[in-house]
Amino acid sequence: MIDDDALAHLIRCELPDAEVGVVDRTGTMDHFNLTVRSKAFRGRNLIEQHQLVYNALRAALKDGRIHAVELKTIVAEN
Repeated sequence: MIDDDALAHLIRCELPDAEVGVVDRTGTMDHFNLTVRSKAFRGRNLIEQHQLVYNALRAALKDGRIHAVELKTIVAEN
């Protein structure tokens, strides 16, 4: 299990400018809907954007703190 703030922190460690929205889908603190907005997504296709986020979450996915993620990425304009 991981709380919303810790999850957002993992993403911001990789993407410091990221605006992160977290929704715990099941109330069990391991299934999440994430919305991530970052300038780092500029010039990258959707798969590359998602890979950036999943890289940030790699350890938490591997050790089971996160079981499932539904991800939406948005390219920040400014």
